[in-house]
Formats: sequence, C-alpha cells, structure tokens
Amino acid sequence: MMADVTPPEHPSESPSERPAEPAGEHPAVQAARVLVQAVAALGVEDVVLAPGSRSAPLAYALADAARPDETRPAGAPSLRLHVRVDERDAGFLALGLAKAAQAEGSPRPVAVVTTSGTAVANLHPAVLEAHHSGIPLVLLTADRPHELRGTGANQTTQQVGIFGAAVRLAVDVPAPTGRAEEDRDLRRTLARALAAATGARTGDPGPVHLDLAYRDPLVPLTPVWPAPSRVGLSHVLPRGAVDTGTRGVSSSAQPSMLPSAQLTAQATGSLPVVRTRGRGAVPTVVVAGDGAGPDARTLAEANGWPLLAEPSSGVRGGPHAIGAYRLLLDDARLGGRVGRVVVLGRPTLSRPVQRLLAREDVEVLVVAPQGADWPDAPRNATDVLTEVPARLRLGRVGAPAGWLAGWQAAGTAALAAIDEVLEAGGDVRPSRTGTRVTGPALARAVAAVSTPQDALVVGSSNPVRDLDLVARWDAPPLVLANRGLAGIDGTVATATGVALGLPHRRVRAYLGDLTFLHDAGGLLRGSLEAQADLQIVVAHDDGGSIFATLEHGDPDRPERAEVFERVFGTPHGVDLAALCAAYGVRHVHVGDVDGLLPALAAPGVGTSVVEVRVDRAGRRALNAQIVAAVAAAVDTTLS
Repeated sequence: MMADVTPPEHPSESPSERPAEPAGEHPAVQAARVLVQAVAALGVEDVVLAPGSRSAPLAYALADAARPDETRPAGAPSLRLHVRVDERDAGFLALGLAKAAQAEGSPRPVAVVTTSGTAVANLHPAVLEAHHSGIPLVLLTADRPHELRGTGANQTTQQVGIFGAAVRLAVDVPAPTGRAEEDRDLRRTLARALAAATGARTGDPGPVHLDLAYRDPLVPLTPVWPAPSRVGLSHVLPRGAVDTGTRGVSSSAQPSMLPSAQLTAQATGSLPVVRTRGRGAVPTVVVAGDGAGPDARTLAEANGWPLLAEPSSGVRGGPHAIGAYRLLLDDARLGGRVGRVVVLGRPTLSRPVQRLLAREDVEVLVVAPQGADWPDAPRNATDVLTEVPARLRLGRVGAPAGWLAGWQAAGTAALAAIDEVLEAGGDVRPSRTGTRVTGPALARAVAAVSTPQDALVVGSSNPVRDLDLVARWDAPPLVLANRGLAGIDGTVATATGVALGLPHRRVRAYLGDLTFLHDAGGLLRGSLEAQADLQIVVAHDDGGSIFATLEHGDPDRPERAEVFERVFGTPHGVDLAALCAAYGVRHVHVGDVDGLLPALAAPGVGTSVVEVRVDRAGRRALNAQIVAAVAAAVDTTLS
C-alpha cells in the first residue's frame, strides 16, 4: 500500500511555538544514517524499500547509499536499493534476493523497509515463508513515537509484536532524541538483530523485526553523513568460528544441538541411529526434501541407496535419483520393502512419501542441521541429528544386493511409461480453441530446457508436483520454491528477486495461473528500477486444477457437480495478454506442443510471460492413466 502523507504531529502549533531544532542533524535522520551504515557493515548488501512518509529518514539514507561511487556522500556505505510500491511484493522480492544469495553459497540477510500502519502487516506472508524456510530477512518498519500510540493518530497501530513467533527477534526501538550514546546503542541492537537473523549463535536463521519510532522532522538538514564507526558494533562469531578463524555475523557453519557426549558418539558411528533389523543390510532410501543440499546425494551414493529427491532439494540428478518415485512407493517390491528412511530437507510434495514416513515398521532418521524444529509431520522420527553420522557419510552401512538396481530399473520404466502416455495423446487435449498441452507435458518441456546453469523458480500446487513426476536431469538446474508454507502468494516477486540476485544465470519461473494472478502486482517495476531478466511460464487452466486430483474432485461425490467449480475450480476468465500489456511485459501464447519448446528456449531480455493453455477437465483421468501405465511397466520390469 502507498502511504498517505501525514501532517505534522502538532498541527495546532505555529512554527514559533514548536521546540527549537537540535544542533546538527535531526535525530531521526542521524539515526537512519547510522542504521544504514551499521547494516552494511554487518553484511547486508540489498535493501528493498516500499515508499512512505514515516520511513522517510531511511528512504533518504538509502537513496544516498545507492548512489554511484563518484556521487555517494562521504560516510555513506554502498548498498543496492530496490523500490516497490507494494509491501507484500517488497517482502517477497527480498525473500527471492536472500534465496539467491543462499543458493550461491554466500548466505546473507536482506533488509526490507516500510512505513507504519497496514504497510507492516503486508509483510506478514513473506515473513511466515522466511520463518518456516530459515531465510534471513531484516524487517525495518517505521512507526510513530510512543506518545502517539493509542491516541488515534493517523496510520498508528500496534506494530510491536505484530509478527508473533514468526521472527527470531523483535525490538521496539524508541524514537531517537540525540542523547549521548544513542548511536552506540543502535549499533549494538543491530548487531543483535543481524546475529539472530543469520542464526550465528542459535543455528536457526530467519526474519527479525526492528520497529523504529521516528519523530518529526523527517527530512535531512544537511547532506553530511556522520563518520562511520564500529563503536557498539559487536562481532558475533558463529559456533565453530573460533577454531576456523572466521569473523563476522554471517556464516554457513551450523551449530550442534546435541550434548558433547552424544556428538562424540555420533562422530564415531556408535549412536544407535542405524539399527540392525535381523541379518544383512536394511533396505534404505534417502528422502531429500526442499533445501536438502548435497549431503543427500553424497549419502545415497556412498551407501548404494535410492535417492527420492524433490525438485527443490538441490540433488535431483545423478544415477541414484529415482524418476517418478512417488508412483513406486506403493509397490510391495520397492516401497513395501523399505526398512529405513534418512530424511534431509523438508519433504512436502507427496502423500506417498508421508505414508512411508508414518509406517511403524520403518526406522526414520531425520538430519536437520539448523532450527529448533525438524521435519516430522507423521510424528514418527526415530532419531533426529544435526549432521550425517560418519559411518553413513563414509558408506559403511550399505544396502541389500540388488536394492538400488531394482529402484533404478523401476524408475526408468516409470518415466518411459509416462512418456508413452503423453506422446500417445496424453500431452494434448482438444478444445474449442484447438489443442491444449497437459500439465505433465508442460512440466517435462520446462525441465528439458532447464540446464545446470539455469535457475528455475517453481510455484506451488500442480507445477511443482508435475515437475517432481517427470523431471530427469543428469545435472539439475538450481531449483527454488517457496516450500516453507507452500503458499501461492508472492511467487512472481520471489522469482524477480532471484533473477536480480542471479544476473549471471538464465532464470525461469514456472507457475499456475492462479499463482500468477495472485501476484500480478509482482510485475510492476518502476521505470527507475533495475530490470530483471526473467521468463515466467504460466500453466493456464482457468482455475485450480490441483483440486481435481484430490478428494474434492472425485466425480463420484454427489455434491461435486454443484459446488466444485465455484468453490474449488474457481474459473476466472482473465485475459493474461491484456494484463501483461498493462504492465508493459512481453507476452507469448502457446496452444500446442509444437510451439512450446521454441517459446521456452528463447526468453530474451527483460521480463516476459509465456502463457500455455493447459487442460483442466481431463486432469484426474490423465493422472489415473499415468498411474496405471507406470504400475504395468514396473510390474513387467521387476517380474
């Protein structure tokens, strides 16, 4: 929301009746400049700003910091500034920038600045996603001074604590007055906040909130900045940094949450985390959820285990990654034989995987390097560790003879069966406007054009599940998704942040039409803002096709015909070409398979949208056809 401009806080006073201005700079402006210096010194490189009046001191300071070297005032640090008029999109843009930095192996926090009032509340969806996915965001929200709270003053509400348990730290910073030691105190608060955001001391990174009260005047008196200072700016060393000589707030080092005796036992492989079930090696699979990272692939390959990897795990590739794995878990010769599962990352896509993790006869080992919680939706984890035990990492456990080969053969057969279904007519459906591509066929094409040098941001609902079903990569692209809460909000803005943060990669987003429309405002870019090179592929089925694959879409339910389309399918009839034209974004419409690959292969410069009309009516039947074909192919292969 764009904030209205608030009149002075004492409109009844004449200029001569107001208190005399303090010598030097206004306290609000001085504090804002000190804050910008401090966050830059603590590792922040990108700041996203949503315009407003109460946040003006920060806006002026950030504008100075974003100037080229030759015009930037002395004392002002160098920062990249991104301006967005919608706070929700500002939050998700910051989330995308932070994800990009994390993916490049240099995790660092990204700051977001808003004015007061509903502007702050609009950050909440991005804050929740950052909370659940462990992404460091620094929320700098301007507020009215304490004396105006609870008085009915314009744009004043209870901002302190507004994000509840979703932030790692919340600080109510009083309005500066110019008192002695004020700058030192602010720097110390920021050091605490950045340490909490990066998880330097806790191993639990995530968003932090500083609610910054400012009194009028809010406009600078002078362009002269204070001299940079590190007084109060503590170095917060992450756990383990003393041994490595690392300094600073940000670090990829993860602390151990286990007592030292347990850590010693774990290092030697004597913890009972790999139990013996009778004679011989236990049939084991590695489940790699969102953000699992390279340890999942290393673990699977060291021990000869199948790797069941979601697209955004970072390890969907190599000889151990099993294609269409979720369709194999109900087979008694594969999923039925599993006796142990090692879980890395956060698996959220597949009900068959969750059923596997819930089985009482399966030992579930969860490796969760960071955070107070760990992924265990079925509440069935046997052991929870902060790192992979040495004996597993070194491949000292192993697998039964033929265990991996059976999964590999079944996965290959499953993918071939899916191809046959799609190429025999399952890839297109007739409609009044011609043939439409099906969801799995579109996902297969998106996967095919995505190289290891590319980045792919995938939306929730069907796109990420279709990709999970059909993707096959020897070396995967960088795949990112908002799987912390798996919402559809802010995905266009997130992808834009990723594209701005990874200018050396070709970045593509793959979304459903409702996800795209929910964040159409993410297309809005001010004419003075940097342009992101981003291709957005929209699977347009005029509604929510994922519900057709769930129990709500069961054609045998008597109430389906009456209520399904209105409250689940939600057809909307939006003209995406006209919407893109309004935002000045290039648009290409694809209606058949022949036009799909050429459109995807040449994204061009800037932001563009490839709209692919996708069949929704036949979605449930197509899924059933694929399941039957895979079952038959696997049965033949394993017989």
